[in-house]
Amino acid sequence: MRIITSVAELRELLAQARGAGKSIGLVPTMGYFHEGHLSLMRQCRESDDVVVVSLFVNPTQFGPGEDYEEYPRDPERDAAMAQEVGVDVLFTPSAAEMYPPGDATFVEVTGELTAVLCGARRPGHFRGVATVVTKLFNIVRPNRAYFGEKDYQQLLVVRRLTQDLRLPVEIVAVRTVREPDGLAMSSRNTRLGPKEREAATVLYRSLRAAQELASSGARDAQQILARVREIVAAEPLATLQYAELRDAETLAPVEHIAGRAVLALAAHVGGVRLIDNLIIAGG
Repeated sequence: MRIITSVAELRELLAQARGAGKSIGLVPTMGYFHEGHLSLMRQCRESDDVVVVSLFVNPTQFGPGEDYEEYPRDPERDAAMAQEVGVDVLFTPSAAEMYPPGDATFVEVTGELTAVLCGARRPGHFRGVATVVTKLFNIVRPNRAYFGEKDYQQLLVVRRLTQDLRLPVEIVAVRTVREPDGLAMSSRNTRLGPKEREAATVLYRSLRAAQELASSGARDAQQILARVREIVAAEPLATLQYAELRDAETLAPVEHIAGRAVLALAAHVGGVRLIDNLIIAGG
């Protein structure tokens, strides 16, 4: 596995692979790998000749007072894990390499996809995501790029920017990987103390209870969301930020479930902000 920090060096290497007719897959990450990241890398390994993983904690997607400085980092550990699953190239640029002095261009997806859920609570977050993803696509020029469904809104935003900018990249969605107790794997989970870690399972428990309610025939969004809020409220270490039912493709609000809807929530547990979601199908 090669570890590359320079845009120019990465472009040169991948131009050779492309010239040899090899397909290139990209897994964009912010590092501190867990099984969720590794599942993306394994799927990329199965589909593409060259597996490129970017490891970059992107400063432009963090707002004032968010956890950019506290975000977990361990590049040596990450490199060992990436090599173990067969990654070919680990791209670890500095902030100055990705955002040289004088950069003044950003990419922004507008409309409901970024105005709701996390977009409403984290101004500028998805502009930072869209900008860094577009930069990575331009640098790597992958045939396919792999994103986890845990960050469901991000997945939709990336799909939209890829479509709107006519980028020749196939966006591959990979299912959320969970701990045995249901907690969605996240690098931020490492910041939870033992009591907070146990309390964090309330997110998945509330989603599953809502899914079961829908499976039993409930279709009214407010009835389903009330069940989520009730369960989270019973956990003293968790503070719900939002729980919403949205159309699974457009993120338009849903009052009565008829087709595919995403039940998305965010909560603070012991000061750590966590997100999760489940798809609920009507009909």
